Amino acid sequence: MKQRLSIISLLLICVLLVVGCVEDNAFILPDDSTTEQPDGGKDDGKGDDGNSENPEPEPEKPDYPNTAWAAGELDWVFDMNALPEIRISVTEEQWNELLKEYDRDSNTATYIHCDAEFKSKGETHNFVDAGLRLRGNTSRRRPEGNGGEMHKRDNADWHHCHFMLNLRKFQKDDAHELHNVRKLHLKWHKDDRAYCRELYCYDLFRRFGIWTAAYSSYCRLWIHVEGDSKAAYYGVYEMIEAIDDKYVKKRKELFGDHNHNLWKCRWGASLNYNDRNNVSINVDDDSGANYTYELKSNTENFAAAKTQLIEFTKNLTQRTGKDFHDWIASVCDVRLLLRTYAVNVVVGMWDDYWNNSNNYYIYFNSSDKDNYKFFFIPFDYDNTLGTSSNCGVQSDSGRHDPLNWGDTGRNPLIGKILQFDDYRKIYIEALNELIDPANALFYYQASIDRINGWHAMIRDYVVNDTEEDCEIKDRPAGWGNIYDYRILDAGSSMNFFKVKAESIPSK
Repeated sequence: MKQRLSIISLLLICVLLVVGCVEDNAFILPDDSTTEQPDGGKDDGKGDDGNSENPEPEPEKPDYPNTAWAAGELDWVFDMNALPEIRISVTEEQWNELLKEYDRDSNTATYIHCDAEFKSKGETHNFVDAGLRLRGNTSRRRPEGNGGEMHKRDNADWHHCHFMLNLRKFQKDDAHELHNVRKLHLKWHKDDRAYCRELYCYDLFRRFGIWTAAYSSYCRLWIHVEGDSKAAYYGVYEMIEAIDDKYVKKRKELFGDHNHNLWKCRWGASLNYNDRNNVSINVDDDSGANYTYELKSNTENFAAAKTQLIEFTKNLTQRTGKDFHDWIASVCDVRLLLRTYAVNVVVGMWDDYWNNSNNYYIYFNSSDKDNYKFFFIPFDYDNTLGTSSNCGVQSDSGRHDPLNWGDTGRNPLIGKILQFDDYRKIYIEALNELIDPANALFYYQASIDRINGWHAMIRDYVVNDTEEDCEIKDRPAGWGNIYDYRILDAGSSMNFFKVKAESIPSK
């Protein structure tokens, strides 16, 4: 009798459960796909053999490229956790020659002879008869004194300026390479009293898997002019990989080929076919002239390279609809390009291609007019992280709409791509991936911690013999149009990382 009552009771409970589920959802049976397992994981719907007829798709993971190609070379030279010492020695005659060349033409690309020592992580490398020249566009300066003045022994008026150190300029042998690196762009922290903006951006590109971005790190720089009692300490500098044929060759497996057309693109390089008669296109002729499009490699085939560039701009400008959608996918890694541009936008790079037709390189991995892959290479990121300006369509680099970053009618590449839902989805997902706190990429606290770590490494070394930029300060450039942006104050309503994150469209 008791057994029969138990059975009846069990049946009644089952009926109540079923009725409850159907009528008012008072009882919800657990979803097997989310049942917690003893190991803390979740049931993946598969049996012990790992198979299932209808397995749940795993979330897509970013396919970051293997960077083993840089190990032991770029990773050693450009180490953000190290502070290399670079000592350059030059005769007084050669130093005065550099000053004369600047006075003759401030855009001079003339190299002088020097010796160089590179010391880092227990290694010392010495280079006899290397080359040194000035660099920069609007930021180029005279490294000592005023126009017409020659070197003043032990009483020099030193000035911060950008240099290019070319270890192989005069001696073409392996002994004049530093872990397979032959050029170092030595850049002072112009207009960045926070001593971090450009290096933060290049570091973020690398963290985000953008393999086209140059490598970079900090260093300390001395210049000794023969006859002076001691070397002039120029302070903490940026050290940036040169974008040239060597840069391409190191990435040849990723580019697909390394013997073709690398262009440096300056202001006015809109990639708009309608501008073709209003721009200058030339080879790098060492004259110091600033061409709009300057061919840096494969210069012996300039005519074919120019034809290819113009044909690319014609297709980019004139194709529309599905024709453009399919063409751009055939000549470009659209996902890589849009993820590159997502970094460009979150860091607030307004002096760029889309907004100001400026500051980038491009590479075509074939010389064929129609059959090639096109690569966009980011460049020059000092005017970022709250250094804002009234330029192009922008007046606030923190709050400006990432989907309308520039004038697409003028600079068509990115805006035309984003007209398509599938491409725009890639871009928006990349923006959100960057600001996601879990990824510790552009998230404000992760960024502040990263920068504070770098400052702890360099703070004691920023005082220098130029008596310029001798203190780290959390300020944007004084000439900018929004002076209240901060990057290290987490509580500020004008913290750039927070303001920019708020501008990102949701997925």
